[in-house]
Amino acid sequence: MIAVQALVKEFPKKDGTTFRAVDEVSFEAAHGEIVCLLGVNGAGKTTTMRILSTVFKPQSGKASIEGFDVLTQGDQVRRNLGFLSGDTGLYARLTPREFIHYFGRLYGVQDNAIKRRIEEMSALLDMREFLDKKMEFLSTGMKQKVSIVRSIIHDPPVMIFDEPTAGLDILTARNIIAFIRDCKQRGKCVLFSTHIMREAERLADRVIMIHQGRILTQGSLPSLREESGLTDLDDIFVYYVNQASADAKVEAHEF
Repeated sequence: MIAVQALVKEFPKKDGTTFRAVDEVSFEAAHGEIVCLLGVNGAGKTTTMRILSTVFKPQSGKASIEGFDVLTQGDQVRRNLGFLSGDTGLYARLTPREFIHYFGRLYGVQDNAIKRRIEEMSALLDMREFLDKKMEFLSTGMKQKVSIVRSIIHDPPVMIFDEPTAGLDILTARNIIAFIRDCKQRGKCVLFSTHIMREAERLADRVIMIHQGRILTQGSLPSLREESGLTDLDDIFVYYVNQASADAKVEAHEF
């Protein structure tokens, strides 16, 4: 599972001050569950995920993957985690099959297991027609599928997908959404981020609304609808953003 407690991440600014991208973020995600980090661009979703993947170190707080601490047990975290980032690099002169096989070996997966996983995933994501084409000739959607398989070739128990359908055509996006659902059916712990409300509605067991680095609220869609008195997820999100803004003004006035 994923466990996050009071994470804080700051970045330096040119004027010598700091920008707090993640501000006291706490949540959990369990096996067999799809949890969505929902927020606009710049809300802190990607930074949170990069902390979980051990790319960034937080200023404070704790986070663990399958019980392994992201700060002190990075190797174990990476063995148990598949992380899809929006800026994953691909080697243009390799074919998808060669590229995925290379990363499988880096993860210590045996050749016969790599071959089997490539066949399974290419069937699920409709990749067979371009498995042996050079990467430089693939479309954006094809490359995204390759990135997904690369990130989960070692069959980890925890999957983190950062904006997995961004910029993709509707058919490719449907393939990836089906794959995320399949991960849940196989008992994986899935955390994904999006700013697309419809995507969150279709996939998430729980939604974590994040804005300006802070969690606004979290819960199942029925519970969020009941609490807000609204039905549409767009309206619910705006409701909590406005509520947070009003609370901040009250605090500032009291101070």
